[in-house]
Amino acid sequence: QVQLAESGGGLVQAGGSLRLSCVVSGTIFSINTMAWYRQAPGKQRELVATITSGGRINYADSVKGRFTISRDNAKNTAYLQMNSLKPEDTAVYYCKPLATTYWGQGTQVTVSS
Repeated sequence: QVQLAESGGGLVQAGGSLRLSCVVSGTIFSINTMAWYRQAPGKQRELVATITSGGRINYADSVKGRFTISRDNAKNTAYLQMNSLKPEDTAVYYCKPLATTYWGQGTQVTVSS
């Protein structure tokens, strides 16, 4: 049984920062590309960033230069450092091992203007 637990969301003013964490139980973490997604109210879930087991990274254009994805394989944890936050970043953020169907419960990020 694989479980994912996101944390670190909250309410922040525009221009502020948050760091999200995602702890993955089970042995799949180290061999999987990890992804962060987000879903804003009334919108489809979108891919924000990915990081392979070897550290190769991709970002959505909307977050390039502001967000940083990382991972600690020893801790089975993925991170999303979010800087220069904008109101349009408001969403529920989810992590996911990309090659699986497992999702966490998500963590709410709200950016006020």
